[in-house]
Amino acid sequence: MADSSEDPAVFSSSSLPADPRLLPTVTNAYLGTRVYRDTLHVSGVYSGAAGDTHRADVPSPANVRMAVPGAAGLDETFSLDTRTGTFSHELRSADYVATQQIYAHSSLVHLMVVSITIRRSAHTTQPITVQLQTPFEPKSQDLDLKQGPDFQGAHYAYGRTLVPEVRGGPCPALHMLWTPVPGALTLRGEERERRWQLLTAVAGSEEGAKGSYRRGLACAAAGLWRGCSAELAGPLRLQRALRGSLFYLLSSIAPQRLPALPSHGISPGGLANGARGEDYWGHVFWDQETWIFPNILLFYPEAARAMLEYRIRTLEGALHNAREQGYEGAKFPWESAATGREVCPEEIYGAQEIHVSGDVLVAFEQYYHSTQDQKLFREDGGWRLVCAVAQYWCSRMVWSEEERCYHIRDVMPPDEHHCHVDNSAYTNAVAQRSLTFAADLARDLLMPVPEQWLRRAENIKVPFDAGRKYHPEYDGYSPGEPVKQADVVLLGFPLMHPMSPEVRRNDLEMYEPVTELHGPAMTWSMFAVGWLELKEVQRAQTLLTKCFSNITEPFKIWVENSDGSGAVNFLTGMGGFLQAILFGYTGFRITRSSLRFDPAFPDDIHELSITGVSYLGNKLKFSITREEMGIEVTECARDPPALPLEAVLEESGQRLPLHKGQRVSFPTAAGWIQRS
Repeated sequence: MADSSEDPAVFSSSSLPADPRLLPTVTNAYLGTRVYRDTLHVSGVYSGAAGDTHRADVPSPANVRMAVPGAAGLDETFSLDTRTGTFSHELRSADYVATQQIYAHSSLVHLMVVSITIRRSAHTTQPITVQLQTPFEPKSQDLDLKQGPDFQGAHYAYGRTLVPEVRGGPCPALHMLWTPVPGALTLRGEERERRWQLLTAVAGSEEGAKGSYRRGLACAAAGLWRGCSAELAGPLRLQRALRGSLFYLLSSIAPQRLPALPSHGISPGGLANGARGEDYWGHVFWDQETWIFPNILLFYPEAARAMLEYRIRTLEGALHNAREQGYEGAKFPWESAATGREVCPEEIYGAQEIHVSGDVLVAFEQYYHSTQDQKLFREDGGWRLVCAVAQYWCSRMVWSEEERCYHIRDVMPPDEHHCHVDNSAYTNAVAQRSLTFAADLARDLLMPVPEQWLRRAENIKVPFDAGRKYHPEYDGYSPGEPVKQADVVLLGFPLMHPMSPEVRRNDLEMYEPVTELHGPAMTWSMFAVGWLELKEVQRAQTLLTKCFSNITEPFKIWVENSDGSGAVNFLTGMGGFLQAILFGYTGFRITRSSLRFDPAFPDDIHELSITGVSYLGNKLKFSITREEMGIEVTECARDPPALPLEAVLEESGQRLPLHKGQRVSFPTAAGWIQRS
């Protein structure tokens, strides 16, 4: 669907960025590194206590680079292929082509692969030699590494992290095998082409590392997209931003065929980043649930479930956090690592930015409405978590006799320019939604509904100025006060807080001019979603275009702030941008009873095709133009069986049964998909 002969899925350059932070990352659900970096990271493996907790740096044997010193006339190309998840370095002369590829294996997730291929391109018989440069040493400031005996030609080291997150807590073990890197590779005179493979296997046990290395010797292949895609006919720059963002996000999740691989959360900078002092130290924030999760859920509910299971496994830490602050229930940390206890190095955020607990519950709610997976709640710990968060909100609210409603006081809203405020509109709205979901879920599970959940949900204050018909950010907010990032506009999406189109417009117009222009990258995508709801498509596109100042060349690495500061490979910004396309252009909204759609996109986009959308056990393909919309069920789950679906058109009420392999089409309009 490209409007150019250039491939929007491949990012190429003849040189690398001067700032090494902007080099592409190669990750899977377990391993991650930045190309040409001397360390890699392992999911869930942290070192350091409390506020010093950070991803443990593991020495990376994959930091290998080709060179041909003294060679004249060499053309050099660096490429990232987002279809296969491979980074390539190519050296080309009149006589040969040498290609190095680096990737984190998508199915053998304990494996990082470097392959080098030399191929003759002319009828010469001279040996061709390529040098390999690596600074690798099996040493780490975060691990007590020891050398072990070689295994099938690989070197072996093992050890544990040095400092546990909690006093007396575990120090995870790591075992690593790697192919020794030769100083040079030579294609002999009689050979036309040859490929060498350098493997790195990392696991929590010696058996796991050896098994992965053994399988890697037999099979090494990359692949990423696994049945989902989002393509648009429009500007090449937008296509590439879409491709790049999906690539970096999907690189963070486990493939469907490895459901047993636990998730340890997704941090704003991804698995490749997060060493001490960088990229939020690899901690997990609200970014996971609010900005990243909706995109994963849309395509891969199994991976979304794994992200929720991370919160279930760390529930004991959240219970501890609430007790420590004098409250009941579970308070999820502002910054989470291995245990769920607060690891934010600055106390005020952990104490006041409490909306994260509600954000976690919104993700559980979205998952439940998309899948109707009651097992997660009945058997796998989800119901206990939902109850604990509801209990926290109840204990955090106080009754105001003066206003005759419940207040939540002394908080920091998503707009971190303000703290110690009362009744943050976003915080209170997400608390209300948490309690409403908890009550609805209790009814579905045939559980008793505590009366205090209903009373507090019905009577919590969500600030509203009836004269100006907009939501003040908090009690005492004055129109015109600067705002750091998207805050009140999140009431419309993703919270879907009830309001009229007039109020939605007023919120957008009130906060757009006072929101920090060069602030966090996800902000403008949420304004764009709001204007798309109101069918102001060109205004939406103008705001979405602001995101491009956060995308660096040539590998489409996002930076948190447009001046280059903050986290790099900023998955949060990518997640917001993807939501503007996947939920904004389509109008997708996950509700209690349906998947709604209401497409709107700007003049320079002619068609949008989204394949692999998951809903109630079905996989759907949507094809949308201004004139026509098509929907097709492409797959139906068997265990548990997918629920039968129908599309309903809002204006006419027409019902269109959806059967596997049969495309239905109709003039583009609003409607929804529901269980038939």
